[in-house]
Amino acid sequence: MRLNQNILLLGKKVALVPYTSEHVPRYHEWMKSEELQRLTASEPLTLEQEYEMQRSWRDDADKCTFIVLDAEKRQAQPGPSEESCMAGDVNLFLTDPGDPSLGEIEVMIAEPSCRGQGLGTEAVLMMLLYGVTRLGLTKFEAKIGQGNEPSIRMFRKLHFEQVAVSSVFQEVTLRLMMSEPERQWLLEQTSHVQEKPYREGTSEPY
Repeated sequence: MRLNQNILLLGKKVALVPYTSEHVPRYHEWMKSEELQRLTASEPLTLEQEYEMQRSWRDDADKCTFIVLDAEKRQAQPGPSEESCMAGDVNLFLTDPGDPSLGEIEVMIAEPSCRGQGLGTEAVLMMLLYGVTRLGLTKFEAKIGQGNEPSIRMFRKLHFEQVAVSSVFQEVTLRLMMSEPERQWLLEQTSHVQEKPYREGTSEPY
């Protein structure tokens, strides 16, 4: 999705930036992990296939992807390179053409040292905010492997409710309806989030 190609969302623990070609090598290294392949139901790709996937995610109107950066590492490091502070990614898929108000949300904290610190929680909250305020979404779903208890607990903590279980795909579906009280709760949870130009005055490496 090109809508977010020059947007930086800055929170307390994470910064969300567009997925660009410079992030691909680190992402490719992550996805060699059999654990991450299992948790994300992904097949291993070659590096060239990973670059093709990045380009397709950038161009597809029904996919919104941000790379999750560790905000503390990002602030501490000099220079523009982001590879060393990458923590994972967060995605919204607008996969139901009959319901443009529905988005499927995914988050992956791939860097082991970044897990268990609330980065995934803040990344999801920031992506929900973006979906509501920029994409006009009012319903969100998360499909999570039945064995991924930490992720299921996190989404439940963020007011998602379980609506389905698939024994075939071994996944649970959780849903959040963005009622007015939920919208106000989300705005309170994300009142600290700042939106800035991603790389002002520079040409983005796509």
